[in-house]
Amino acid sequence: MYIYKLEIELTDQLAHLIVLAENDEQAFDYVEDQLVRHFVHNPEVKQASIIEKKRAVKGAGYIIEG
Repeated sequence: MYIYKLEIELTDQLAHLIVLAENDEQAFDYVEDQLVRHFVHNPEVKQASIIEKKRAVKGAGYIIEG
């Protein structure tokens, strides 16, 4: 299991997603699910990229700067 930091370019903004997944393909599959849960209207995704990937172990995490 891995913890992924993804950067998602939407039509009008940039978003970041932190998600646990077994592999890269599964991480990308979770993008739409998470966007639907977060936004009232499903935004158009222009591009999604993996920024970082770490093994999911105790203490693993990311700092998100604003």
